[in-house]
Amino acid sequence: MKWTEREITANGASRWQQIAEILRDAIEGGEFKAGQSIPTEAEINKAFGVSRTTTRAAMQKLVQDGLVSRHPGLGTIVSDRRLDQPLHQIRSFAEDMRSRGMTPSYEVLRCGMTTATPEAAHGLELATSDRPYHVERLLKGNGRLIGHSLSFIRPDIFSDIEPPDAAFLAQGSLYDWIAQECGIEIAGGVEFIEASLAGGELAGTLGLSGGDPVLIARRIARSENGLPIEFAVITYRADRYRFRVEL
Repeated sequence: MKWTEREITANGASRWQQIAEILRDAIEGGEFKAGQSIPTEAEINKAFGVSRTTTRAAMQKLVQDGLVSRHPGLGTIVSDRRLDQPLHQIRSFAEDMRSRGMTPSYEVLRCGMTTATPEAAHGLELATSDRPYHVERLLKGNGRLIGHSLSFIRPDIFSDIEPPDAAFLAQGSLYDWIAQECGIEIAGGVEFIEASLAGGELAGTLGLSGGDPVLIARRIARSENGLPIEFAVITYRADRYRFRVEL
């Protein structure tokens, strides 16, 4: 049902709240897409027979909720909404996307056994001569580029099992593979998050300009018995992803 076909009622919530909810549904339902203008205040006034004050209150609610933003000369534009990642748990990117009803996908840039960086060796408690399994991928949700992941997996978990190949990594969860093939569940760990600016080759890889904001998460994921399994550096586009703290 289009937004203009919806009606507000006299015995429901406040008029401005009902209008805000109608427009929210239209945005989330794809009637108004990111980067598009939503109807003007005059159009909304006419559609629902309300005052400018009522319409402005509804619009302000959408602004506060991050659904739209106002741009002088352009009108009120639907925001390119960022995805929230709760900070009270460690979960794979695939889990994260599926929990939002989105389809995760990946573009594998490289994978294979490699020499650990000093940071990865320290995080995984490995000797500098150890060669962890290395995966570099682009992370996408519903085909939309969200971030870049660089993972190192401790080599002794594979035993006589071949690590996942690029074909699997292009469509599957690394954590799911570790659980199914190695019998190891990722049960916790620690993650450090910092704001930074995109630069160098990675800026272009993420479709950003140099100096655009990014969020960098450095993660050590551990098994149920506390063994460090993965050290990862994940760089997210700050305009498409954010972290949420649940208190």
